[in-house]
Formats: sequence, C-alpha cells, structure tokens
Amino acid sequence: MRNVFFSFLLALFLTNFSLAQMRTPAASPTQELKQTIGVTEVTIEYSRPSLKSRVVFGDLVPYDKLWRTGANWNTKVSFDEPVIVGEVTLEPGTYALYTVPGAHEWEFIFYTDYSNWGLPEEWNEDLVAARVKGNVMTLPISYETFTMSIDSLTHESANLGIIWEKTYVSIPLKFLTDEIVLASIDKTLEDAPSAGDYYSAAVYYLEANKDMNQAVEWINTAIDMMGEDTEYFVYRQQALIYAKLGNRKEAVKAAEKSLKLAEEVGNKDYIALNKKSLEAWRS
Repeated sequence: MRNVFFSFLLALFLTNFSLAQMRTPAASPTQELKQTIGVTEVTIEYSRPSLKSRVVFGDLVPYDKLWRTGANWNTKVSFDEPVIVGEVTLEPGTYALYTVPGAHEWEFIFYTDYSNWGLPEEWNEDLVAARVKGNVMTLPISYETFTMSIDSLTHESANLGIIWEKTYVSIPLKFLTDEIVLASIDKTLEDAPSAGDYYSAAVYYLEANKDMNQAVEWINTAIDMMGEDTEYFVYRQQALIYAKLGNRKEAVKAAEKSLKLAEEVGNKDYIALNKKSLEAWRS
C-alpha cells in the first residue's frame, strides 16, 4: 500500500511539474515586419540575435559562407503580388532568405523551401528562385540587435535592408504597382463605379504623372456625383490636377472651395496648403 501511495505522489508531482511553464527571455526573439509598397504586401519573419560583446561579421558569421540570416528558423520573406528582385520576377509566395556576407558585398538568395531550421541539410540549387548582390555600408554607430528593414519606399520600389553591428547592406525590390493599379481601374470603371472610385483613379493618375486630361475628367465626375457632400480634400486634388494641366483659373476656383471647407472644419493643414497654392497661382 505504501508503494502505491508513493507512486501516486510521484505521479502527481510529475504531472504538476510538466504543467508548469517557466517564462524566460528568448535569446533571439522573433519579429514579424509587414509593409505595403504600392499595392503589394511584404512580410518578413525572422529571429533577432544580439552582439553580446562579440565580433559578428568576419568572425561569428564568416565571410563568403552561406548564412541563415539571423537565428533559429530560416528568415522568411513573403509577397502577395509578383516582385522583381535583380532581373528575376518572383511569383507571389513565401521564400527563405539566405545570404553570403562579404566585407564589401553580400549575396541575397531567395530559396523556395522555407521550412528549415537554419540552413538546409542538403542545398538544392534548383530551389533557388533568385540571387542578387548588395553593397555594404559601414555605419558610424554599432547596432546591438540584428535588424531587417524595408525602407526608401515609393509606389513601385523599396529597399530590403539588413543592419547589424556597424554593417548596413540592402538590395532593391521593384513592384508592378502601375500594371496592377491600371488593371484595377479599368475593371472597376467598367462596372458601376462610385464617386470614390472616380476620385481614387484621378488621384492615382495625378500622383503617377499620367494623363491629366483623363484625371480631370474623373475628378470632375466624382465631384458631380458627390454634389454638396464634396469634401475639402477632394477639391484640393481637383486644384492640383488643374494646376498640373496649366489651368490656373480652374485651379484657383477649386483651391478656394477647398480652403473655405477646410476653414469650416478647422483643418489647419489644408488651410495652409491652399493658402500657399493660391498665393502662387494668383501671382
């Protein structure tokens, strides 16, 4: 009976021990970075080791050897639309990102198998979707923690960057924003477009420096549909489109309407913008 009792206590202890979950800091915490460039969403999932008084590049991370790019599971980069890397168009999907660090230049490798802990046990060149090189910049300060970034954004481009220690290296990414947006505009305006659809199409044409005659037709259609509900920011875009066409008379009219409505709602930014434009267009 005593042995049965002690066995019961032992089992109870082990059960409670297994249920206990100790919380301790991760040596290399994970981060998920999301960024929309144009109309494409980019997601990066990676682990972030720290220096901890070590020399990294050229020592802990050897030069000219394949690196997992971070820690733990391989770094993953995902795109929901096609993206151009170097001279290669990557299809939408998820890729492992490996690198070959060098003193002056790195190679970035997009690998279609993203299920590895660190490096693949067997490298398969057939799974390489793209290789592209980026130049190294030496920073004036040291970054303690491995960091990935998406910066220098435009509607159609961005830089994918790596920062650690005193090293910054990046590669350019190009996005098919114009192609995707134009197809979306054509499809939307073929059906039963709303005032907001016409407005968005006009603003895109303005920002992308396209056909301003088409842009002014769309913005005017949007305003006709909105009627008395037209907001100050819509008239502001109409003013900018007319100004780009070189029609200062209509640009001034639209800016005056935008200014009046902005003053009514107390939007100081639009008040200042319109006053500055009117001063320039009336001169």
